[in-house]
Amino acid sequence: MRCARTTEPVRQRRIFRDLVPARWRRWGWLASALLGVGLLVLVYGLFVEPRRLVERDHVLQLPHWPKACDGLRVDVVSDIHTGSFGNGTGNLDRVVARLRASNADIVLMAGDYVILKVLFGGYVPGRVFAHHVAPLAADKRVYAVLGNHDWWKDGRQVSAALTGVGVEMIDNASIPVVHGECRFYLAGLGDELEGSPDIDMAYGGIPADAPVIALMHEPATFARIPARTALSVAGHTHGGQINPFSSPWRTAEYAPHSHWLRGQVRDGGRLLFVTPGIGTSILPIRIGVTPEISRLTLKRQPERAAE
Repeated sequence: MRCARTTEPVRQRRIFRDLVPARWRRWGWLASALLGVGLLVLVYGLFVEPRRLVERDHVLQLPHWPKACDGLRVDVVSDIHTGSFGNGTGNLDRVVARLRASNADIVLMAGDYVILKVLFGGYVPGRVFAHHVAPLAADKRVYAVLGNHDWWKDGRQVSAALTGVGVEMIDNASIPVVHGECRFYLAGLGDELEGSPDIDMAYGGIPADAPVIALMHEPATFARIPARTALSVAGHTHGGQINPFSSPWRTAEYAPHSHWLRGQVRDGGRLLFVTPGIGTSILPIRIGVTPEISRLTLKRQPERAAE
């Protein structure tokens, strides 16, 4: 009886088995599996999560907040970074459409509307960004400050373009806001890196007993915000951008220069809200930090809790 000839692939597998120890072969399979998982995560971080957009509701209990303003709803967006990878004016139009359809009473924009020097991205001028925001400003009251990326190219041009379409720019300035019986002040702060925040200028025209919301780009500015402020709102961090084990619901303790802050942040009795933003910078990846329109419902903190 003639034995069947061993085929070449079978012979090669036998040689591999004889030459490579079993434990090395097991590690090889594990390395291949990990590489496959890593590639899937990379594809998700590049092409899936950055293209999502959630509208997330947050209920905040505020000290120093009047009864007449109890339940006020505020939409917050930041770090739109139009021009970053996969994030052109089409995505900006999607954000604007969601904000226009929202039942929030006002809109706060916390800076970084453009992007500068980013991988696979390109600069979109402030006038183009403003043109796409114009329908929102025609429908709702929109208040904004600039971020570091806006200043790095031409902050004055970005500010003038947004002002031209009806956005209230409040860098180092304050403005009274009236919504029905609700009355409070917005204090806007200049960018921490480039815009020289001036607390005295921003708060100078606000009566001592008036309720205040402070709007800034970097959370680092929060350290100098007066304690009488009911709420501070910031962006800049992108929630870490790659932060798979984070939660949008966890209340964090304030750390001035943390790149991971998102959601509610407390410093003693003071409250900061950090929105994780829309776009990306440096790396065009988001994992665990979905682009978000933050919808805040501002509730008056009970007297006993405020003491």
